[in-house]
Amino acid sequence: MVRFKSRYLLCEVCVPDRSSLQLLEDRTIYNTLRAAVNRAHGDYGSALFNIGVIVKYLNAHTGVVLIRSRKKHYRLIWSALSFITCLENRGQKVQCFLNCLHVGGTIRTCQKFLVKYNRQQLHRMLPDCKTDAEKQEVRRAILSCSLSNVREEEADEDGSDDDGDEET
Repeated sequence: MVRFKSRYLLCEVCVPDRSSLQLLEDRTIYNTLRAAVNRAHGDYGSALFNIGVIVKYLNAHTGVVLIRSRKKHYRLIWSALSFITCLENRGQKVQCFLNCLHVGGTIRTCQKFLVKYNRQQLHRMLPDCKTDAEKQEVRRAILSCSLSNVREEEADEDGSDDDGDEET
């Protein structure tokens, strides 16, 4: 049995209006990314894209996207991200760009980075708070995003999930 090594691109969808993030779906990002790879790299890029690229995770509230690709060709996908200027879903175009935050070898490393990144973002928000109630809410959010919470959630998932780490 052969195991294919993967790279995970953790990206952030940056939009001017945060409410337009609710329109996003994983297939929309997949199709837009496939078109961008085709424009940037032609038939070669399109063939490599069809072999092993999957949108593994999309959070429409925060705009975080996790894209899995083959280890050998992740740079090709990464380079095509800069050609995405809008996403079209249900007849509506959303002006945006994808900012690659992290490239990791496992979903776990991307989760660790995302926790660290979110904590940094909350620390940046703290000086902008105007009232004491807002500051307390941000401080509570900073304390709640720790890796121990992520480990507890994974332990719960591991206890209920018995399939192995097999990829074909």
